[in-house]
Amino acid sequence: MIPANDSGAAMTFETFIETAQPFYQALAANNSKDWWEANRATYDKAIKPTALALLDEIAPRLSDLLGDPVTTKLFRPHRDTRFSKDKTPYKTHLHVLWQVNEGRQPVAYFFGIEPDQVRIGGGMMAMEKDVLDDWRKFVDLDAPRVARIMDGVKTAGFALRDPELVRVPRGFAPDHPNADLLRLKSVIATRPLGGTGPLCDRIMDGLKEFKPLGDLLLSVACA
Repeated sequence: MIPANDSGAAMTFETFIETAQPFYQALAANNSKDWWEANRATYDKAIKPTALALLDEIAPRLSDLLGDPVTTKLFRPHRDTRFSKDKTPYKTHLHVLWQVNEGRQPVAYFFGIEPDQVRIGGGMMAMEKDVLDDWRKFVDLDAPRVARIMDGVKTAGFALRDPELVRVPRGFAPDHPNADLLRLKSVIATRPLGGTGPLCDRIMDGLKEFKPLGDLLLSVACA
């Protein structure tokens, strides 16, 4: 059993990863209700309150950077298994979001602790049809600018999630210079957290590097 904070108080940000990651490693190896109930004090008394405090700490700094208000989200630990063949009950990671809600669909800035990595990034998940149509227009009509932004985030170490579509959508040339971007239905880019120093500063450094893509997605959402 992984011990919870004896005082019941949240851990500090600087011990967050080193406490949370072993918890999720152990959960991945023992994903059952019995294990969760035996160890849930670590989540309830240490991991969850620290995650909420981290969301609150970063939110005003990110809002100042973006020039827009942000909302926060801590994903619940239980998996929705209703339509999944995988019936394991718990998520083996901690994911949090800061969201800009100025357009038709939120743009998310992301931080996650997983058993084998800690990631930073963001994007727009499962774009709605009208937003997806406008994304494709941006990618097509402003191809050089979009390519520059994507090259910039890739240079900063971010990797895009693989395209959902096998082929370029109808109406676009198969050899379009941004063909891979046209095949996306979600635009998600993440990289390892990296860096040294205080956790909040490292998170902000990563979110700043993601910002050009976040700004592009906000332009699409507000088109």
